[in-house]
Amino acid sequence: MKSLARLPQIDALAVDERKFVTALARGLDVLRCFGAGDGLLGNREIADRTGLPKATISRLVYTLTELGYLRYDVDVGKYALDAGVLALGYAFLGGADILTLARPHMRALAREMQSAVSLGCREGLEMVYLETIRSEAALTLGLTAGSRLSMLTSSMGRTCLAVMSPGERSATLAALRKAHPDNWEQLSAGVERAVETFQREGCCYSFREWHEGVNAVAVPVRDTRQQRWLAISCSGPASSIPEDKFRLEIGPRLKAMAARLSGHR
Repeated sequence: MKSLARLPQIDALAVDERKFVTALARGLDVLRCFGAGDGLLGNREIADRTGLPKATISRLVYTLTELGYLRYDVDVGKYALDAGVLALGYAFLGGADILTLARPHMRALAREMQSAVSLGCREGLEMVYLETIRSEAALTLGLTAGSRLSMLTSSMGRTCLAVMSPGERSATLAALRKAHPDNWEQLSAGVERAVETFQREGCCYSFREWHEGVNAVAVPVRDTRQQRWLAISCSGPASSIPEDKFRLEIGPRLKAMAARLSGHR
């Protein structure tokens, strides 16, 4: 679909071109290319990350700067995200009152298990953290609210796939296959095992698969206010928190927490 902007987060074949605003998609693509630790990016870096022509990038960053979503640093000639993006983020989080309900439970579990407990949702073909709370002893990988995770190898992403209807899961996996063609057999096998595990146990695991030093388990939680599925995970160092603890202790605790949050009890 050559007439569309580069679409890293959605399946371009599913897009209705009559309704799709390419210019808007390109502008959002520019904003998405800023990662948590990037700071300032120049036109060339933005062009490399988005695949868009430099002339298009110049117009987009000018517009986004005028609207308050980007800030231009005259001294270095580069751009950074500005307060307009933050305002959108706060508006989103402000409408998600499940976060307020979840934080005390997340904090208590993180402290008790000496782990990290995170709440996230799907964003395109990835998972994004809405909140993460760590104990002082938890393995720190620099992930914060806004960080992105693989849907295929993270326990949170696998949980998201597991709660989908068969048709939605099939379509999502088809889009993921296009994005990860090289090692698809290994990745899809991991997802298949995770879905089978979810059907038996009500949770999904990732043992040294998302990161070689991390074990994790995740469960779904229903956000009844916004009528969507979220995922809540607990992760920790594989060297100090064995798989059995996730299966026998942490997983059941997460399921009980999710049941309370889903019912807002």
